[in-house]
Amino acid sequence: LAAAFSRLAHTNPFSPDRIAVEKEILGRAYAGSFPVWSHREDQLEEPPNVPRLGEVAVRLADGARKALERDPRRAAGEAELGLYQDLVFYTLFHKFRGPSYDLMFQQRRPGSRTRAPFFADFRDDIAFYLDLPGVRFPEPVEPRHYAALLFQVRRAFHHVFANILGGSLPAARLRAAAWESIFTHDFRRYRAALWSRMGETTTLVTGPSGTGKELVARAISLSRYIPFDTAAQSFDDAGPSFLPLNLAALSPTLIESELFGHRRGSFTGAIADRAGWLEVCPAHGCVFLDEIGDVGLEQQVKLLRVLETRAFQPIGDTETRTFRGKIVAATNRDLPRDIAAGRFREDLYYRLCADTISTPPLRDLLAGDPAELHNVALHLARRFAGPAAASVAGEACAWIAEHLGPDYPWPGNVRELEQCVRNVMIRRWYSPAPPPPPDDPAEALARDVRAGALTEAALLRRYAALVHAKAGTYEELARRLGVDRRTAKSRLEPAP
Repeated sequence: LAAAFSRLAHTNPFSPDRIAVEKEILGRAYAGSFPVWSHREDQLEEPPNVPRLGEVAVRLADGARKALERDPRRAAGEAELGLYQDLVFYTLFHKFRGPSYDLMFQQRRPGSRTRAPFFADFRDDIAFYLDLPGVRFPEPVEPRHYAALLFQVRRAFHHVFANILGGSLPAARLRAAAWESIFTHDFRRYRAALWSRMGETTTLVTGPSGTGKELVARAISLSRYIPFDTAAQSFDDAGPSFLPLNLAALSPTLIESELFGHRRGSFTGAIADRAGWLEVCPAHGCVFLDEIGDVGLEQQVKLLRVLETRAFQPIGDTETRTFRGKIVAATNRDLPRDIAAGRFREDLYYRLCADTISTPPLRDLLAGDPAELHNVALHLARRFAGPAAASVAGEACAWIAEHLGPDYPWPGNVRELEQCVRNVMIRRWYSPAPPPPPDDPAEALARDVRAGALTEAALLRRYAALVHAKAGTYEELARRLGVDRRTAKSRLEPAP
């Protein structure tokens, strides 16, 4: 039973493995039939099995502690003591999950710290279970580290559970992927060593527009490890945790100013010194770079330097500063294709893709379970309809069933569904946007030329492909380009 609780303490809670371990521990007392944990508007956040598991863990930990206290030799070796220590970790999480949850919503002044009045009891419980005469445990126990882990796990579960919706397997895989971005696949190793190093790894969130990439980024950003200050009895979380920046909406100069900061007079309009997000971001925070695939090549070089050295300089300043937080980036573009076209730097891509998450389109989240549409619509309606959310969502889903049908592909994804619900609430109907015309290759080439987003080789290759599509033969292509046939043909081949 202790081995099962050890697995429970280290299993990704959003994977099917978690449910299997719960069933193993509770047996017939297990309640529910869902294959994965998912947020449903008609349920509480905490599934009913959680308090039951906690009660079993407390009884087992108390009994094991008494046995060890009577005879420390009862533990045959390090493996058994390790199982007991894992059981204690889970027991502490159960006993203090309520107070740690309340801390997330604690009202405090900007720049102040989150006080944890439960820490004295938490520290006493650690001593009760783990400070036993004659017993040497395999993992050093620091109460402040355990408190920080407890608070992080509680925050991570809340933000991932509440922000990434859906009971389908694609939604479950997305929640599990977000959890691994925070803790890796090996929580025991994270607890022992990686908790202080995950900020060095960049997370890249990819997927179509409107699929919730920013929600995933926000969940990861708000779930980072925050150190606990024993003397102040508080978490050192002063400063913003999530700093979003939409790169596609800014000019190159403004991108650099927002990221790196600037000094007064460094460019037109710089009337005062300004600290950028990379300087403002605390060690436990994240800078979210949305639409990173739309950044020009010059800014890509500067971002690459930050990711490689974690150093940067404000515009108009020669003093180097150090970035202490984590970078989470997102894009709806096909970056490997953009690399082949010369629009995105390959070295920057390989600095971004160490941890990649893909958000599925809405049609995949809804596949196989029509009830998911109502669940997502109800969640969206709560944002703008308040107490009327249930009736608004019901009316919208009825309209969708009658006019769009179950096979509507939702090309605008969750963002389109939200606007559909709003339209039906206001006017009782929704008119989907017509599909966009296919992108004209000549216009796409002209757009990239104006943006300065092509290398010389990419420019020649795309122009040759455009001419060949109109010419029809290699001979005519060669005549129009003014080169021989072999050279004309080579222009169409991708760069090695």
